[in-house]
Amino acid sequence: QVQLVESGGGLVQAGGSLRLSCAASGSIFSINLMYWYRQAPGKQRESVALLTSAGSTNYADSVKGRFTISRDNTKNTVYLQMNSLKVEDTAVYSCAIYANGMTYWGKGTLVTVSS
Repeated sequence: QVQLVESGGGLVQAGGSLRLSCAASGSIFSINLMYWYRQAPGKQRESVALLTSAGSTNYADSVKGRFTISRDNTKNTVYLQMNSLKVEDTAVYSCAIYANGMTYWGKGTLVTVSS
């Protein structure tokens, strides 16, 4: 069984920064893809960032230049560094990994950006 636990969410003023963490535990043989998603109130879930096992990244246009996805292989942890936060970044942020031929999801962490 694989579990993902996010942390690092909270309340921050516009222009501030937060770093989210997603720690994976369990029987993980190889992680192929790592994602961060977000879902704002009343909106559909959207992909924010993607990191492949080869190190390639992809970002939503709305966060390019402000967010950075990275990983620590020794800790099976993926991070999302969020800078220059905007009120519209307010959402529940969830991580997902594609490993062992399956996609696993975390429960999410709330990020609230105040004006």
